[in-house]
Formats: sequence, structure tokens, C-alpha cells
Amino acid sequence: MNKAEKPTLVLIDDHRMIRKGFGIYLTETNRFALLGEAGSLKDAYALFEKLPGPPHLVLLDIELGEENGLELIPWLEKKYTSENKPVPAVLVYSVFEDPYRVQSSLRMGARGYISKSADEGEIEAALDAVIAGKSYIDKHLAKKMTSLPDFYSRLTRREREILALVQKNYSNSRIARELKVEQRTIENYLSRIYDKTGTTTRGDLVKL
Repeated sequence: MNKAEKPTLVLIDDHRMIRKGFGIYLTETNRFALLGEAGSLKDAYALFEKLPGPPHLVLLDIELGEENGLELIPWLEKKYTSENKPVPAVLVYSVFEDPYRVQSSLRMGARGYISKSADEGEIEAALDAVIAGKSYIDKHLAKKMTSLPDFYSRLTRREREILALVQKNYSNSRIARELKVEQRTIENYLSRIYDKTGTTTRGDLVKL
């Protein structure tokens, strides 16, 4: 992305007024280009299929009615990886402020997590950080999350995905089939995950 190019963004939230308000905010800042919005997983899938290419960032709500918005994250990775295109970064934007949901979001591959109660300055900081390839957790939320292990921010998107599958008790061969890679590749990833999490066994990873 060159300096003259505005970062592109897609907004997924089931509340129309939030989508409208965020659209106004983006227009006023004139720093980001909103490519589209959706209020359900079905509409989100259809939107991404229509886009000519991946956005730089997806701002994603966890709860889309009765649907789990986090299901969109592995779908995006599978879609754009198969097309040999960059996978959009995902910033979760939620009313929930508990460590469990932050952990779940990061495990699924989100690069950041921010509360809907955050002010404009923090929202911009989060957007800038995630677009730049960094991880970001809402400052107010981070203070409350003493139980959130700091190693999650050091794991790559793929490492988080593999860790999540290990915690579902998937074998290396099953993970390899799921991600369509060689089993040796999974073993190499696991070695790095052990180093970053300070663990030595598969059982330790399951308990994280």
C-alpha cells in the first residue's frame, strides 16, 4: 500500500445504526475507504465474493444476531489463501469486555480487539496498528485482563489457528488435512508455538 492509497475497510455488524455511525466517522476522518458492510455471515460471505480484491482490514462484531461472527475469520483465510491474495487483518469490535472472548478472538486469528465503548482516538490507534501488521488490544480492556496470557500477541495468525485446533484435540495429521499443508509443516509450527508459549508438551497447549 503506497502512502497516497487509503486503507480499505469492510464493516461487519448486525446493528444498522452502528454501521451507519461508523460510516459517518470514516467519511469525516477521510483516512479510510469503506468498501462495504454487512449485518450477517450470509451477507458478509456474499459481499466478499463480490469485492474485486481483499480489503486491508475487516472490523468485525462477535455476535451477529444468533451467529458467531468469529466464524468469518477462518473463512476469509481460506478464501484469500486459495486465491493467492493477502488475507485481510481482522479487528474485533465488541461490547464484550471479558478475557474469554478476547482469547477466543485471537485464537481464531483476529489481530486485535477493541471495545465499542472506546473513544475515537483509541479506535484510530487500533485501526492504524492492525493495518500496520501489529496486534492491538483496547487499553481500557487490557488493564482488566490480567488473566490473558501475553504470548497470544506474539503468535502469528497461522500459529493461533493451529493452537486452536490442537486445543480441539486434533492430531497433527488432521490439522495438516484441515489446513491443506504437509504434516511436517505443522510440526515446524508447533515447535515455534512451544517456544513462544513456554510449553513443552501438547497437553500443556491444551490447558492454555
